[in-house]
Amino acid sequence: MTQQQSTDAELAAQPAAYWTGVAYEALIAFTRAQQAELGFTQPQFWLLRNLSKADLSADGHGRTLTDLRQAMQSYLRAEDDLAAEAEVLLERGWLSRDGEGLLWITEQGEEARLRLKQHAPQIRSDIHRGIDDADYVTTLKVLQQMIRNTGGTSGG
Repeated sequence: MTQQQSTDAELAAQPAAYWTGVAYEALIAFTRAQQAELGFTQPQFWLLRNLSKADLSADGHGRTLTDLRQAMQSYLRAEDDLAAEAEVLLERGWLSRDGEGLLWITEQGEEARLRLKQHAPQIRSDIHRGIDDADYVTTLKVLQQMIRNTGGTSGG
């Protein structure tokens, strides 16, 4: 597929699966590059989020890497090495590991999670530049309908 100017009729005939795949890869690459410039990785941020009672953890209790992988299965990528990412966070003092092998977010980790979270609006803004909210909402509704049409669950 080329990125030449196409007519609306030509665009309507193009495969959604191709373009959603291209969009997914581009958005992930962009987001991860922005985060890397800021000194962290997306999986590191996800680990902090999944261990924080103020975010995705329901109870703030420590979790094993297996539990964390399970919790993140819908968005982890094949190349994501949670064990290696957790080790970096342990070295930074953002996580701790107890005698049972459970990972816990530390006070420094919670402070880091909040600092890292502050970058999300700018990354989103960069991705959404030139796209008004109405067009974005329409796009999501169309994608959700395509997911339902193909037997998937859109979560929305």
